[in-house]
Amino acid sequence: MDPVAEDHVVLVDEDRLAQGLAPRATVHTADTPLHLAFSCYLFRPNGDLLLTRRALEKRAWPGTWTNSFCGHPRLEESYEQTIERYADHELGVQVHRIQEVLPDFRYRAVDPSGIVEHEICPVFTAVTSQDLEPNPAEVMEYRWVPVAEVESLLQVASWTVSPWMQLQWPGVLDRLRNPGGRSDQSGRSDQTGRSAQTDSPERSGSSARTAEMGMP
Repeated sequence: MDPVAEDHVVLVDEDRLAQGLAPRATVHTADTPLHLAFSCYLFRPNGDLLLTRRALEKRAWPGTWTNSFCGHPRLEESYEQTIERYADHELGVQVHRIQEVLPDFRYRAVDPSGIVEHEICPVFTAVTSQDLEPNPAEVMEYRWVPVAEVESLLQVASWTVSPWMQLQWPGVLDRLRNPGGRSDQSGRSDQTGRSAQTDSPERSGSSARTAEMGMP
């Protein structure tokens, strides 16, 4: 493993075994290596979902509306710790009731400038009752939206949100409707953005350390 940088991503192979670390600020290029990430859908206690618009200085998909927040676990950091860290950094809030809803999600997508996202990216939900204090370097706009309106948006104009949200939303919605079950929508996408089922039932693991040790 490479020396641990302060802000890094964990690189993995197709078997989800850690292959090293890369600086987060420079890992996303036209040939981004496969690495660990997460997506989180943040709700108010009344059930409204937070949608955010990515800041214009973001390297990939600047100015794009997407799910509440995303990020990358550091080495030996649990996903719960990662989500709490990003919620504070990007939105200025504490979150609770963190739940993993799509443990097997992964995708590869290319933005209009040619920057590639290539991630093993389990999906979570969480709740906050606090007022947001968005970091302008991360979030330029936000809206709390009823789930029914998000569903309608994705049905008629899915192109208005990020490609990962387009692919994740059916599985997230399935889990919202069936909270006790496991969604069958935990798919992956190829570089064209077309949905395809995962080819392994293995979980992505609860931390970056899990990936390093090669545990399912």
